[in-house]
Amino acid sequence: MNILRILNRSYDLFDRDVVSNQTELEAEIQSSSFLILGGGGSIGRELSKQIFQRNPKRLFVVDLSENSLVELVRDIRSSIGYIDGDFKTFALDIGSLEFEALVIENGSFDYIMNLTALKHVRSEKDKYTLMRMLQNNIAFTQKTIDLALKVGAKKYFSVSTDKAANPVNLMGGSKRVMENLLTYRGQDIKISSARFANVAFSDGSLLQGFKNRVEKKQPIVAPNDVQRYFITPEESGKLCMLSTVFGKQNEVYFPKISKQFGLTKFNDIAVRFLAELGLKPLLCSSEDEARNIMKSCDISKYWPCYFTISNTTGEKPYEEFHTHSEVPNYKIYSGIGVLNLKQSNESSNALSFLEDLEELRSRTHWSKNDLINLITAYVPELDYNDLDKNLDQRM
Repeated sequence: MNILRILNRSYDLFDRDVVSNQTELEAEIQSSSFLILGGGGSIGRELSKQIFQRNPKRLFVVDLSENSLVELVRDIRSSIGYIDGDFKTFALDIGSLEFEALVIENGSFDYIMNLTALKHVRSEKDKYTLMRMLQNNIAFTQKTIDLALKVGAKKYFSVSTDKAANPVNLMGGSKRVMENLLTYRGQDIKISSARFANVAFSDGSLLQGFKNRVEKKQPIVAPNDVQRYFITPEESGKLCMLSTVFGKQNEVYFPKISKQFGLTKFNDIAVRFLAELGLKPLLCSSEDEARNIMKSCDISKYWPCYFTISNTTGEKPYEEFHTHSEVPNYKIYSGIGVLNLKQSNESSNALSFLEDLEELRSRTHWSKNDLINLITAYVPELDYNDLDKNLDQRM
């Protein structure tokens, strides 16, 4: 499957930037030790491979999913092989005492890179997963920064999202608070970040859903009124690597928009995905029709598709990488824009957010509105509108 062709692109966005900085990049990685958190996820796997192939002195990868780490090791051994340095994986929760012991007992890491995140709008549908999202995306960021300081790390990286710019969902709001926290903690340790576009065919993504639906002989459903930026999994690893190694204090890297890299509708991606398989979409007018036609149509030529408007909570019609008040620098890299987030009242308030969050959590009972009110109090630009319908209520 040619992902670039499905994205209607002919080149890797960050190849030129990696090649032009290759000498310095390899020298720094070969002389450094890395701890990657969330390294079993789609972005974390690609980042781990980018670091591994440049022969680091030490690479430890942590993820909650044991199976994801097994596949990461198999992938690395099968595609790259071995390095002179120390490479190990650990199936641990970064909120656990075991994880803290691992970091403290294994000496200094030069770079600690946090790729853990609850990234789906689906995760804000109830008060339990929403609380876990806030814990993971914000509280655990604070904890891992403290650990980075304790072991003398020289740099901390944490991944953000384009949804943090003018957020309309609670996930984006959580990442905005996380960015404020990063900016504030930048006075203690060197920190950089990256705002992502959608990573094509990443775990749990709608595009991966297209692939799964075809494998399971099920119809494809996609919104026809939602536009997103898409990057490849390999590009996601390169963006994180470049921001980690070269990002200056409080800098946020993001993909630079160009003629070939622009907003794309999900239904257009679906059509190109089917074309890659030699199939044409068979347009349906409802979920029921799509399911029924699936049983009788010639799936060697056609595939039932239901393209419809988006009417679920938290879906932004289009994405953007920065707000109007943030001034990007496009002169440093060929394919990357850079923002420098400044200290502000919002950044210093991030610690107060964590205190209020912990007070709520300590009650062992809270409502979804409690959490919504907490986020909106600290992210006043959040334009959240609960439509009382989430993605789990759609096919």
